[in-house]
Amino acid sequence: MEHRGVWIVGEQSEGRVQRISHELLTRGRELADKRETDLTAVVLGNDIDADDLQGLIDRGADRVLTMEAPELEHFLVEPYTACMMQLIERHRPEIIIAGATSTGRTLMPYLAIRADAGLTADCTVLDIEPETGNLLQTRPAIGGNILATIKTPEYRPQMATVRPRSTRPAEPQPGRGGEIDRQTAPKELLGSRVRRVDFVPDESEHGLAEADVVVSVGRGIKKGENVTVVEPLAESLDAALGASRDAVDRGWMSYPHQVGLSGQTVSPKLYVAVGVSGSIQHLAGMQTAETIVAINNDPEAQIFRVADFGIVGDLFEIVPAIAEKLREAAED
Repeated sequence: MEHRGVWIVGEQSEGRVQRISHELLTRGRELADKRETDLTAVVLGNDIDADDLQGLIDRGADRVLTMEAPELEHFLVEPYTACMMQLIERHRPEIIIAGATSTGRTLMPYLAIRADAGLTADCTVLDIEPETGNLLQTRPAIGGNILATIKTPEYRPQMATVRPRSTRPAEPQPGRGGEIDRQTAPKELLGSRVRRVDFVPDESEHGLAEADVVVSVGRGIKKGENVTVVEPLAESLDAALGASRDAVDRGWMSYPHQVGLSGQTVSPKLYVAVGVSGSIQHLAGMQTAETIVAINNDPEAQIFRVADFGIVGDLFEIVPAIAEKLREAAED
C-alpha cells in the first residue's frame, strides 16, 4: 500500500485542543496542497471537546482522527506511541509533523524508531521538493551558524517537529467540510511502564512564550549590570524580559529568558530587540512577532532585516528616553 497524506499530531489538555495544533495546521495545509493530498489531524486524549475537533476541520484539516481512553488523558510515551503506530500501519501517511513541545520532543523520536522512519527536529522551514515529492526539512545547525536542509528519500513516513509559535495559527473558515473519526483506543495499546505523578504549572507573572510584549537584550548592553537600563522600558510596556544566547552565555540573564533555537520561540504582538545583533539562531526564535522594533548602533546588524521599525543609535540614550515618554503618556 502506497504512503499518502500529510498528518499533524495535535495536542490537547484536559480535553481541549491546544494552540500548537492550529499552528501545525498552517504548516500541514501548505504541504498537503503542494502534494495535492489530504491533511489529517491526529489527536490522542480522553473525552476531547467536539467543538474543538470541528475547529480543526474549520482551520484546514480534511480529516480528524482521534483515539480516546482515560489512560490517554495525559501524555505518556508508550501508550501514545502504540496508538500512533496502529494508526500509521492502518493509514500509511507520507508525512507526519508535530510540535517541538515536551510532548512532541518525547513522542516523535520514540515513534520514529518504532516506525523505522527518519526524523528532523526543530525545523524552521518545511517544503516539498517538486521533482521527488520529498519533504525538505530545514533547520539551523552548528550553533545556528548555518541552515541545513535534510531529506529522508528512502523511508516513510517522513517526520519532523517544528517549534511552537514559529508560525501563525491557521484561521478558521466556518463551513469547511471534513470527516471526524473518533475511536476508542484498544486496551492492549494502553500499557505503560511510566506513570504520571504530578504536574506543576508555570505561574510566573510574565511567561516568556505566552507574553504579548517582549523586550530582549543582547551583547550590545555591554555588561550584566546594564540590564537595569532596559527594565524600566519593559515595565512601561508590561513586557516579559528576553535575552539573546550571547547575553545568557555571558551570565547577564538566566536561561529561562533565552530567545532562539536553543531557548524559547516567541510570537508576541510586539518584540523590542535592544542591542541584539540578530543571529540566525535568535531570528528563528522571534521573527513571527507581529511588530518588531530593533535598537542597535550598527546599521548593518542582521536584526534590521526582520525589523518593522529600526532605530540606529546609542541604546543607553534611546531606551531611557522611550521609557520616559511611555511613562508620561501613561500619566496623561
